[in-house]
Amino acid sequence: MADSTDPFSASVMRFQMPEQMRAFAEQGMSQARESYSRLKTAAETQNDAIEAAFSSVSKGAGDYSAKLFDIVKSNTEASFDLAQSLVGAKTLPEAFDLWSTHTRKQVESVASQTKELVELTQKLASDTVEPLKAGASKMFTTPAA
Repeated sequence: MADSTDPFSASVMRFQMPEQMRAFAEQGMSQARESYSRLKTAAETQNDAIEAAFSSVSKGAGDYSAKLFDIVKSNTEASFDLAQSLVGAKTLPEAFDLWSTHTRKQVESVASQTKELVELTQKLASDTVEPLKAGASKMFTTPAA
C-alpha cells in the first residue's frame, strides 16, 4: 500500500514542463549547437590559414637567404676581380681608374640588389598575409540562410 507522504508514490502527479518552456529550451540547444559548429569551422579555417602563412614564411625565408647568398657571392667576386686588376695596374692613375670604375659599378649593383631585396620582402609579406586575410574573410562572412 502506498504511503501518501512517500514522494515516490504513484499517486503523486509527475511534473510536466509547459510546451512553451520545452520549445524555448529546444531552440536554445539548437542555437548552441549551431554556434558551436560555426566556432569549430572558424577555428579550423584559422588553423589552416596560420599553417599556410607559416609555410609561406618558411619558403620566403629560404628564397631570401638564397638571394642574399647570391648577392654576397657576386660582391665577393667583384672584389676579387678588382684586386686582380689592381695587381696588374702599371701606374697609380691606372689603379685609381680601376678603383673608381669598380666603385661606380658596385654602387649601381648595390642599388639593383637593394631593389631586388625590397621586392622579395614585399612579396614575402604579401604571400604571408594573404592566407590570414582569406581566413579572416571567411570567418566574418555570414553563411547564406
